[in-house]
Amino acid sequence: MGGELRNKVASGVAWSLSEKVGTILLQMVVSIVVARLLMPDDVGVMALMTFFTSLALVVVDSGFSQMLIRKSDPDPCDYKSVFLFNIVVSWVVYLLLVALFPWVAAFYEQPVLARIAPVLFLLIPVNALGSIQNTLFTRQFRFALLSKITFFSSLVSGALAVTMALAGCGVWSLVGQRLSSIAVRSALLWFFSSWRPRRAVRASTKPLREMAPYSLRLMSSDLVAAIYNKVAQLFIGKIYSTDLLGYFYQAQKLEELPVTSTVQSVQGVTFPAFSKLASRPEKLAESYRQVVMIVAFLMFPAMAGLSAVAPDLFALLLGDRWMPTVPYFEVICLVGLFTPLAMIAYNVLKTLSDGRIVVRLEIVKRVLMTAVLVVTIAHSVTAIVWGMVAMAAMELVLNAVATTRYCPLSLWRFVRTLLPVVFVTAVMYAALVWGVQPRIASLHLGLRLMVQILSGVVIFFAAAALFRLEALRETLEIIRKIVGKNINI
Repeated sequence: MGGELRNKVASGVAWSLSEKVGTILLQMVVSIVVARLLMPDDVGVMALMTFFTSLALVVVDSGFSQMLIRKSDPDPCDYKSVFLFNIVVSWVVYLLLVALFPWVAAFYEQPVLARIAPVLFLLIPVNALGSIQNTLFTRQFRFALLSKITFFSSLVSGALAVTMALAGCGVWSLVGQRLSSIAVRSALLWFFSSWRPRRAVRASTKPLREMAPYSLRLMSSDLVAAIYNKVAQLFIGKIYSTDLLGYFYQAQKLEELPVTSTVQSVQGVTFPAFSKLASRPEKLAESYRQVVMIVAFLMFPAMAGLSAVAPDLFALLLGDRWMPTVPYFEVICLVGLFTPLAMIAYNVLKTLSDGRIVVRLEIVKRVLMTAVLVVTIAHSVTAIVWGMVAMAAMELVLNAVATTRYCPLSLWRFVRTLLPVVFVTAVMYAALVWGVQPRIASLHLGLRLMVQILSGVVIFFAAAALFRLEALRETLEIIRKIVGKNINI
């Protein structure tokens, strides 16, 4: 990926990941404080709402933002047409959801859902206001600015959530957090962007019709993915209880903090970068391989380590009330081994294909995942969590195999790139669970957790250096270039 583009991608990922790390830490603190003040039932109620907001945001965008990023030279008419489409559709979706929710509340026997809906779902039109600005900044590789905006919006919304929770607002503190985060982010996007829907530029349905075939295929794929990523919450909330849903959702939310943040960072940067390399398949293939390798090098030890220290982590940070979450969290961390890599392969497919393969793959994946869900849903929440791990693994395999049709990176080279990282991660996990933990069981909880974390980091990097992992060399090289560039500036 050499030259200026490689530097842009490395810098973009670094800025985005820096923001994500900061945001993760901030959200972790907020989640811990709020969770200590709320009941599992409150968290379970919010989990039901996230299913509908996730779907709504996909429908409103309809894949047009990604099409604008992929398009070589969008004109002002393209931007204004997509902006007006997003605004109109967002209000239509908002009104439909508000009208629907009295029936949803009755179905789940949770009247609070109907009261929350008109307020929480305002995030849908508010988010649509900043979509074009976000797209423009992404095309321009202005990830440093996007990172700062995201972090500040998380800071404001986190402070509001903690304040409301301390005031006894219950589930409304979570509503305030989500809505304020979107509102602050959209306001800042407008403030820092010079783009406005000018009167002189005439909107038209022509750009929408031209982009629709590709955009709607992506929307279909993303919509199905959003449904399957959250559908378990609907069943748990009805078949079991909102308390149990709260435990499940808390595990999923904490696991998703590092996973989703990493996926968004890498996906947001690599999609425009891969699009620029679409005409040079060999360079794209090597870029794809390096991104997969480095993401695995960062995520595999992080998720394996979180699973290993989960009992002490929850005991120290969340207390006895949330200890039933631990078994779910230990398993669901395995999803983080597969999801980021699956999303990178998905980006390659979006870049090189016309979108048809994406839709076909989603159909195959969702048929398989439906079968997994049907088998697991009636057994227990633990079975559902293991089913999610199986789903994530299947998605990675299918996406990686599909990329071999469009990209000259063979499946064997893909696997061979990952094997050294898998081996070193397994060494770290085994050393922690069977070597370190039995020897420090008598230490104070906080000290014990600190020793485990430090031991895991030392063991992983020592093993990576001992076996001379390419991923370690590439990661250090990227860090050196970014640091050197910043010093030169």
